Amino acid sequence: MTQSSQARLVQGKATPRGRFPHVVRAGDFLFVSGTSSRRPDNSFAGASADEFGTASVDIRQQTRAVIENIRDILRAEGADLRNVVEITAFLVSMHDFGGYNEVYAEYFDEGGPTRTTVAVHQLPHPLLTIEIKAIAYAPRAQAQ
Repeated sequence: MTQSSQARLVQGKATPRGRFPHVVRAGDFLFVSGTSSRRPDNSFAGASADEFGTASVDIRQQTRAVIENIRDILRAEGADLRNVVEITAFLVSMHDFGGYNEVYAEYFDEGGPTRTTVAVHQLPHPLLTIEIKAIAYAPRAQAQ
């Protein structure tokens, strides 16, 4: 990290499953690490498994939880979703694109951030179907 950048973990959010921060401020930009629907207690919004291990996953619930986790992380830095300028979303299955896109449209429109959505083989837990990383523009004067 340089003197002009700072990394931090956000209290009340799930602890990263690796050695990385939730967010890094670099000048007027905030870089939010890949975020999932994982809660601080390590359960997952929009996902469960029964006693036999049969998984049930709801892409809409997971997408909503991911975007709201990103919102909370940005708020910890004095920003909000309106500051987001770029989104990269990772879906385990493009069959979930419709549900993901539907919920995404509740938060952003064509005037919102640029977006790239890609399919990935898997995410760090089998109950995760989506992860999103974001870049926000939030000048320090605005963030205080």
